[in-house]
Amino acid sequence: MPEMPSGLSKGLSLRGLEVFETLARTGSVAATAAELGMSAPAVSQQMKNLSAALSVELVDASRRPMVVTPAGRLFLAQAKEALRALRAGQRNLQALDLSELSSLSLGVIEDFENEVTPLLATRLAEAMSQCAFTLQTGASHVLHGRIAARELDIAICAAGDTPPRGTSALPLLDDPYILAVPKGTEIDEGLASLDSLPFLRRDLEQVMGQQIEAYLTRAGIVPANRFEMDSNQSISALVAAGSGWTITTALSLGRAGRFADGIAAHPLPGEAMTRQIVLYASSDWSGGIPEQIAGLARELIALHFTEPGIERMPWLGRSFRLL
Repeated sequence: MPEMPSGLSKGLSLRGLEVFETLARTGSVAATAAELGMSAPAVSQQMKNLSAALSVELVDASRRPMVVTPAGRLFLAQAKEALRALRAGQRNLQALDLSELSSLSLGVIEDFENEVTPLLATRLAEAMSQCAFTLQTGASHVLHGRIAARELDIAICAAGDTPPRGTSALPLLDDPYILAVPKGTEIDEGLASLDSLPFLRRDLEQVMGQQIEAYLTRAGIVPANRFEMDSNQSISALVAAGSGWTITTALSLGRAGRFADGIAAHPLPGEAMTRQIVLYASSDWSGGIPEQIAGLARELIALHFTEPGIERMPWLGRSFRLL
């Protein structure tokens, strides 16, 4: 391997190291993209930048599955060690102090069920050696009701028009609404371009469904009420199949999984609209525990949603951001 200068070369990044580590294991750009919540072009660009910074080819892309080159194997060992050290340091710096907690009942929005919630639960369990821990997932409006009824101590969910009674809120994320259409669909005339496709409505009991309906009303648009669903994955599947279009959020599109490649995302025509993800804490919870949990939630949201979301949709700019 050519001798490296003492300073880090332009193109070396933490994300690039994570991409290389994952690609070396999976042998596939598509599998790496799915695992890291990125687009395939973003994975390829990260590898191109990393190889250029090191002046070597790290993987043999002509083979299926891809294999690491001899130079790549040398660098992979160093990259893994660097990532292990960084991850351990991050965990140590962000260690939770919940040792005195005797019980915690936590509710988390369904949007985080696959990526954030399992890691959040694991970190909390590690920090609560003597705590009775209850975890519930559900739609935001359901979690609002549960924390208002004192069935939950803390809820991470979308903010409604007013906070649930007896709670305080810590903001976590601005989650902008976007337009999601089948890939290849022309939208030169805005929403009018989509007249030939049915609109896929969210369940109107959901916070998202109500906010989207209010946007359509203000815009003077009244799509036929043919589809109404509470399943993000079902809506994503129908959009990817060319069976309709929808209004969703950057966070929700990040959960499209295997359907993502069939969906084209665009800025929402007309007025910008954002939902806010917050942590609600019951008013009888004082001290720093809600703040500690909010900080951990922000860390996980950044890793799994905002960073890969901005890579896929750079036009989001600062509208998709941690708070």
